[in-house]
Amino acid sequence: MVMDCRVLNKRRHTGLQQLSSFAETGRTFLGPVKSSKFIIDEECHESVLISSTVRLLESLDLTSAVGQLLSEVIQAQNNTYRTGTSTLLFLVGAWSSAAEECLHLGVPISLIVSVMSEGLNSCIEEVESLQVPIHSVYDHIDSTKTFSGLSGSLYPSLQIPSGTGLVQKEHDLKDVASQSLGFCSLSGRPVKSPQLFRLQAKFEADENTSQTPQTLKNNLLGDTRCRNSVLTHSRHFSRTDHHQWISKPGGLPEQLSAAAPKTYRCSNLAELEVGLSHGDPSSMRLVDEAVRLQHQNAGTRQGSRTMLFSFDISRIFTFCLPGLPDTLSSVCPGYITVVSMSSATLIKELQNQPVRVVLVEGDLTENYRHLGFNKPANIKTVSESVKVQQDSSEELWTDHVLQVLIKFNVNLILARGNVSERLAEKCTDSKRLVIGSVHDSVLQAFAEASGAVQVAYITHVNENSVGSGVSVTTWRGIPSDTVDGIRRMAVVLKIEGINLVTVVLTSPVTAQMQTKEDRFWTCASRLYYALKEQKVFLGGGAVEMLCLTHLQSLAGQSMNKGNQDCSGWLRSTSSWLASSAALYRPTVLKCLAGGWHRYLSALLRNSAVYSSDSEAATSIQRHLQNAAASASPSSYILNEYSKLNSVILNSGISDKLEPIPRVYDVVTPKIEAWRRALDLVLLVLQTDSEIITGLAHTQKSSQESEGFLFL
Repeated sequence: MVMDCRVLNKRRHTGLQQLSSFAETGRTFLGPVKSSKFIIDEECHESVLISSTVRLLESLDLTSAVGQLLSEVIQAQNNTYRTGTSTLLFLVGAWSSAAEECLHLGVPISLIVSVMSEGLNSCIEEVESLQVPIHSVYDHIDSTKTFSGLSGSLYPSLQIPSGTGLVQKEHDLKDVASQSLGFCSLSGRPVKSPQLFRLQAKFEADENTSQTPQTLKNNLLGDTRCRNSVLTHSRHFSRTDHHQWISKPGGLPEQLSAAAPKTYRCSNLAELEVGLSHGDPSSMRLVDEAVRLQHQNAGTRQGSRTMLFSFDISRIFTFCLPGLPDTLSSVCPGYITVVSMSSATLIKELQNQPVRVVLVEGDLTENYRHLGFNKPANIKTVSESVKVQQDSSEELWTDHVLQVLIKFNVNLILARGNVSERLAEKCTDSKRLVIGSVHDSVLQAFAEASGAVQVAYITHVNENSVGSGVSVTTWRGIPSDTVDGIRRMAVVLKIEGINLVTVVLTSPVTAQMQTKEDRFWTCASRLYYALKEQKVFLGGGAVEMLCLTHLQSLAGQSMNKGNQDCSGWLRSTSSWLASSAALYRPTVLKCLAGGWHRYLSALLRNSAVYSSDSEAATSIQRHLQNAAASASPSSYILNEYSKLNSVILNSGISDKLEPIPRVYDVVTPKIEAWRRALDLVLLVLQTDSEIITGLAHTQKSSQESEGFLFL
């Protein structure tokens, strides 16, 4: 599908230009206030609404070699982590431009590759100081506030600042509220809404015992200059720190005494979920309900839940029902699927009784053979009426299957593969429900809960392989004709203690279903990897800001060292290669840092706070100068993170002084997105056979030196 057309200069690196052009199309997916895109097909004039990097690339024409590589990298990130694809795509474009700039400045390709790789590895080591450990989040899961109860106060209705051109529904505005960047709050700009984010007092009980909110308010009112130091639209500064403050000329409060870098930890599930929701509370609410339901079921099976429980994302499934109100989205134990209306009468008869179940791990057809089965060789069947023979063979097989089901009193059959239509009809007539295309994890969950044993063929069924205690009901009694607009009905299959959760996603707009499902899985994956690794990053741009500061520091150190090496190089030509590396190293590091600067600038621009790139750049530059002037950039960021949590999110001094929730980022998916982005850029840089970086070949006409890339 054609989206855009960009001019390519053949005197520059074509592959890197293509990467930059592809990446530019996903710029609006980065940051808290994301914008959806309409992709229009020029041939059939059909359009599709997308709001994620993966769906964008699926809709673009990526037939070129570079496009295929980009698509494979994005798909690999999505298939593994289901998050980080927007970051990956943007950094591909930013670092492609950085590599192009290095080429234009005459830096050898080998040095670009080695220095950029070294710089990123150094950044990854540096940001370890911004990791937050996660401890015992399940210890009080039953007694703590749920995400639903917490998010109602954390995400009040906000007004998007005028001039942004954004039109959102009221419930969408709540999603925007918590996504504002942490470093947006450092600007001193007032927020547009008088509402406050609220965080449960129990999260701050250990810190709020020394002063009451009224006392803290009086301290702030003591210095009128502090009124200008309001926190604006931040999405992650949450912890209050009760120290004495003074006002700096720049409008930021400063502690009277230099404090050591604040340490952070997270030991509450709801707090962690809020930090990882990234402004999507509706999806994270469903994830929270799924986690708590799994925890409850684990207690039913094991007795001791806290010590043995771990969030299992493989036992969560989504079930989409377009055409229904958003309020019907919910989380249910068991497995939800759709069946044809011909089974409606059967479902009603099965509702009031526990049924026996058979689990088939392959196709339920007459000609199915298990993997590795070898047909007898050198045998041919000759018949004058092949069709009649096949029909009679399938009929005999169907009758035999029914006899087996009747013998063991089986009313429910779940098959991983396809199901014979003829068999399904006969089973329905005999009051038996057959469901095909069931996921492996669903079969395994029912096997564990019902005592059934999966079989390859129905002829292998015996008394020991049949499970019992499964209940079959309709889902919420929704009218059958509302499911996908087709004459089908949704049914729920469950059994006591089953380790299986289905998340039902509903939307009155069919075009939004894919987006809603993608957003749910993104939130679920963030929480899963955070709990699995037992650590998260401080979010809201803190990690990227530290990377930018660190690279600029390395570039400055390399420049000073390079000047010393160059004085010796003039006297010794044998060390030309080493001197060349020392000479170009600061340039490459600065270009790599420029990619981080572009990333942070895009985040700030998409926060609905900054109206121009210059405003965003000014804010970033101020923090870079402060970090460079400090003894340790990481300590500066940690302290700023802590200090600003005491400032109130309000356009004035409110009667209610309440903190703002932190934002967290998952560690491994973020780092892998960085690595994949740089690896792709360096691969394209090294494999392009014709690279022209200078101003040579000026005799070429403009038509020969320029081309068009269609996206």
